Order: sequence, then structure tokens, then C-alpha cells
Amino acid sequence: MLTSLIALLLQTTAPNQPSPAPQAPPVKTWPTREADYVAKAHRFTGGATMDVRLHYTTLGTPHRNAAGEIDNAVLILHGTGGTGKQFLNPLFADELYGPGQPLDITKYWIVLPDNIGHGASSKPSDGMRTQFPEYGYTDMVALQHRLVTEALGVKRLRLIFGTSMGCMHAFVWGETYPDAARALMPMACEPVQIAGLNRMWRQMAIDAVKADPAWAGGDYTAQPVQGLRTASSLLIVAGAAPLALQKTYPTRDAATAYVRDRLAKDITARDANDLIYQLDASRDYDPWERLEAITAPVTWINSADDFINPRGLPFPAQAVKRMKRATFRMIPEDQTTRGHGTHTAATFWKADLTALLDRTR
Repeated sequence: MLTSLIALLLQTTAPNQPSPAPQAPPVKTWPTREADYVAKAHRFTGGATMDVRLHYTTLGTPHRNAAGEIDNAVLILHGTGGTGKQFLNPLFADELYGPGQPLDITKYWIVLPDNIGHGASSKPSDGMRTQFPEYGYTDMVALQHRLVTEALGVKRLRLIFGTSMGCMHAFVWGETYPDAARALMPMACEPVQIAGLNRMWRQMAIDAVKADPAWAGGDYTAQPVQGLRTASSLLIVAGAAPLALQKTYPTRDAATAYVRDRLAKDITARDANDLIYQLDASRDYDPWERLEAITAPVTWINSADDFINPRGLPFPAQAVKRMKRATFRMIPEDQTTRGHGTHTAATFWKADLTALLDRTR
């Protein structure tokens, strides 16, 4: 009996026995609802008029105050090429939406729109291609405002939270609709016209797609793969986190395999015309001259390893002095930060979000 037991123990601890693979924790499924709103006869800043479909996802339930007005709506705005559903990613959602967390969905009504040109909302690839009206950030924010007020019946948002392009949209909201939100939390942007290197890499990506003969002036029968390959390469570099990537892929072979796989997947998920419109939409963004119009409390956060919004720019220190109730924080770079994508990893800034909600009760 003892011999058998010892043999069993030796068998189960033998070094040649493979260990069972660790089980990944199950991805939490959040109780979402989806809907479409059609903004009738939207007049674009370029003069065109079109009915625009806006798709959106919600979590939680609207709450009405004593006056019958919804008072718990939180608008969360995605970045270039994203969708509202990106905010169901565990790095974001699992840190924010649960019981007792900053955006507990038993207390807040979370609204996650797909902006025009993105996701399941109206976009060039639906069929109009380059006949689709050229939209800018002014149009995008105006359509968000119509969604919030006309479709959802919200007069004043509890919070506008935006990442990257959504960060810039938050500044536009603050200037255009000063009383529309009790608080603003822009993440990963600058409140200035997109110029310098930020404009250059965007322009290079646009030009790369258009220079591919397969693009055919936007009337392609198959995606212009070579142009998309160059554009996607630029996007990957712009969003990269040098220290984290060096740690995770410390050898030449590992780095090569990773980036080739990621690039292949990125290309298959893109439409060339949609990408051109998305990148060029920032052409009318320039909130710098009207920052004093922003009266809502602002917590603005960038990250030090962000290629798109590098740490050395002087704008944050200058801008916070011109907004009445604004604070700015730069997240320090280390091997755990995620470059431009630090904006979606809530562990780095959820204490800042909690503090903003507390000071705007």
C-alpha cells in the first residue's frame, strides 16, 4: 500500500509530466442593449445633407430626478477607427462597470456610440464610397449631441469621457455645449490643431492608400492591400509602447512574428475609404482659441510613452490655466504602460475618474 502510494506520488510529480495548461479567466459578459438612431437631414459643415444612422450600445438604466430629467447618463467616446463596443474590453469594463466601481452600471447609464464613419453607423463602405459626405469633428460632435438630446432625451450628461479622437471630441463638446455635461474626462490628446508629426503620420497613411493603384480613386473592387499595409504599419507604430513591447518581445524573432501577425489581422479588418475618412476627419479640429469657453470641470490625462501626444509638448501646462476648473496629469512611462493605448487600461487612471465624479456631485 505504502509502495503504491509512493509510486503514485512519484508519478504525479515526475519532471517529465506536462503540467496542465492554466485556464484563462472567463470573459465577463455585460448586459448591453443596442439600437440605431437616424439623424434626419443632417447638414454637414461642407454643405451636403444626408440622413445619418448612428448605432449605439448602452449599459445600465436611465435615472430621472425630481424634475423628471435623466441625471445619470455617461457618454463614452471612442478613438479613430474604433467603436463603442471597445469599451466592453476587460481592461476597461471590468475595472469600471461592476458593483462599487467608478461607473457602476446599477448607478449610471452608460452610452457607447459608434461615431459616423465607424462601426455599425453610416460610413463610406456602406455603398456611397467617396460620394459619402466628408465629415469632420464638428459634424461628429453635432451628431453625438443629436443622439444624446433627440434619441435619448438627455439634457445634461453626468460625464463625457473620451479617448484619443474621443478625447478631442470632449474638448469640442466643452466649447460648443458648455452646459451639456457636469464633467469632462479627455484621455490622450492635445487641445490644439493637429499639426507637426501628428498630422504627418496621418497624411502619410492617407497618401499611402491613395497611391496604391488598386485604390482606383476609391472605386476599388478589392481592398488596396499594399496601401493598407503601409497605413496600418504607421498606425501600429503610432500606438506602440516601446518599453512594454521590448519586455514582451525581447528577441528579434519574437518581435518579427508578433508584428507580422498583428499587421495581417489589422489589414483584414479595415476598409480603405473608411480609413481615409477617419484619419482626415480631424482637419477641422482646433479648440485652442476658445478654451476659456469650457466651464465644466475637466480631468485631462495623457501618458508619457504616447507617440501621438509626446510628453515634451508645452500645451497641457498652458491649457489648464485657461480652463476654469481643469486638472492635468501625465501618467509616467514604465514596462506596464501601453503607449497611446494607456487610455483604455483603466487601472492607470480610475482613481482620477473617481476623484472627478466626487468633486462634481
